[in-house]
Amino acid sequence: MSKRILIALTSHDDLGGVRSTGYYVSEAAHPWHVFREAGFEVVVASVKGGQPPQDGFDPSDDTQTAFLDSAELREAGRLADLEGRSFDAVLYAGGHGTMWDFPDDPDVARLGREVYESGGVVAAVCHGPSALVNLTLSDGVPLVAGRRVAAFTNAEEKAAGVAEIVPFLLADALVGKGATHEPAADWQPQVVVDGRLATGQNPASAAPLAERIVALLKQPSVR
Repeated sequence: MSKRILIALTSHDDLGGVRSTGYYVSEAAHPWHVFREAGFEVVVASVKGGQPPQDGFDPSDDTQTAFLDSAELREAGRLADLEGRSFDAVLYAGGHGTMWDFPDDPDVARLGREVYESGGVVAAVCHGPSALVNLTLSDGVPLVAGRRVAAFTNAEEKAAGVAEIVPFLLADALVGKGATHEPAADWQPQVVVDGRLATGQNPASAAPLAERIVALLKQPSVR
C-alpha cells in the first residue's frame, strides 16, 4: 500500500512589511519530487487553502517548475479540512511566511499531533519547524521536548538580514520548548532525525530530509 504524505505550506505573504514572502518553493518542490520518485502519494495543503504565496522560486530548476505546474499544487486545499490520521507523514515546508501563521494555527498543530500519535513521521525544514514551536501531544508535552532538532539558525537569520524583522528567532524558540538545536555551518545541509521527528536546517537540507523521511517510512516500526 502506497504511503501518503502531506506537504503543509504557509499562507502568509508579508515579511514584516519589508517585502513579500510565502513558502520557499524549493523546500516543497524537492521533497515532492523525492516522495513521488519513491512511489508515495503526495497531498499539498496550506493554512488558508488555494494557491499559497511563494518565495525563492528559481526558474532554472526544473523540479521547482514542475512542482508549480503540478496537480498537487493546483488542487491544494486547507489544512483544516484534512485528517492527520490519513497520512503516514507530514512535512512542514519553510519560507519566512511560516513564522507568522504556523506557530498559532490550530490545524497546523492538530495535524502534526494526529500524524505523530497514529505512528507517522513529523518533519519540517528551514522555517517549517515554526510549526513545532507550539505543537503539543495529547498529554500537553511539546513534541520537541527532549528531542534533537535542526532549523534555520540565528546566524542564518542574521545573514539574511531579517533577524530583527521576524517575530522570533526560531532556533531559540525551539530550545525554549525543550529541544536541543544542532546547527551546521550557514547554508550547509543539516538533517537531524530523532525517532519519528525529522528536521532540516535550510533550503539545502530539503532533499536530504525527504530522503530520510522515505527511509523512515520504509522501516517496519513506522506506519
